[in-house]
Amino acid sequence: MATKKKVIDIDEEEESKEWQEANLIKTFKLTSITDYQTPLMQEWLAVENPIFDIVEQANFDKVYKKCVRKIAGWSEEDLKMKFITYILELGSLTDDEDGIIGYFDKTISATVEGTPLKVKSDFMLAKGILNVHEIPYFHFQEYKPHKKPSGDSTAQLLAAFLIGQAKNGNTKPLYGVEIMGRQWTFMIMEGKDYCTSPTFICTKKDDLLQIIAILRKFKLEILPKLID
Repeated sequence: MATKKKVIDIDEEEESKEWQEANLIKTFKLTSITDYQTPLMQEWLAVENPIFDIVEQANFDKVYKKCVRKIAGWSEEDLKMKFITYILELGSLTDDEDGIIGYFDKTISATVEGTPLKVKSDFMLAKGILNVHEIPYFHFQEYKPHKKPSGDSTAQLLAAFLIGQAKNGNTKPLYGVEIMGRQWTFMIMEGKDYCTSPTFICTKKDDLLQIIAILRKFKLEILPKLID
């Protein structure tokens, strides 16, 4: 018996294609700012080490020691549950009473300039109601350490930004971070321009403190400026 071939329409094929950073730059006429010292990035990275209370200090010491000893063997899920969730908490990227919610593993999609885009956001800080997100402000793209990841993580973060711009319907910048094992790189997209920070290594204590300070600054100082 002959088997039927699945017919994939153009939209479905476009949504499922694996984008690369170069393809997104060409398709959407993006510009990569190679000098990270843009005004927005300078503002975001201008932090001092966070001041912890007793409980936060104990949590930091515990998760940092665990990271140094075990990150090499963690799977993607281990990385998320045993490390990133604690850093999100220490970085104040948590739900609040103003309808700002942290969403894990949300698939988001939009048609951007006639091109359908779809990507899974590993973590997204957004305005929403219950499990429905409305206006995204911050995206995480993270991968298991020391394993070959699938896809172009920078492209996935850029796609999340483009989708966010389409959904938000405004010209406000979007913020995010790409995590590849020990390496954390922050990114901002403003219009068609995007810039990346220097790389922070989470197994270095000073770098991890800076990571937490940068996350806190986003939530406490930058996010209020983005909310209508």
